[in-house]
Amino acid sequence: MAVTRRKTNRKSKRVAWSKQHVSDLKAHSKKKTPVATISKSMKRTPGAIRQKALSLGIAIGHRR
Repeated sequence: MAVTRRKTNRKSKRVAWSKQHVSDLKAHSKKKTPVATISKSMKRTPGAIRQKALSLGIAIGHRR
């Protein structure tokens, strides 16, 4: 029995960072919220969260 796989085109659409998203990210930074939690609440990947925080020059996630 052969298993057929469906072809999927999973090209992700980029979502622009609004002023509200940036302010939410800064608020999460002040609360020291973990990146995984931020990514779920903002519906973005952890990598996208980290890259935006790096470009803004803010610390993100927990700090040792």
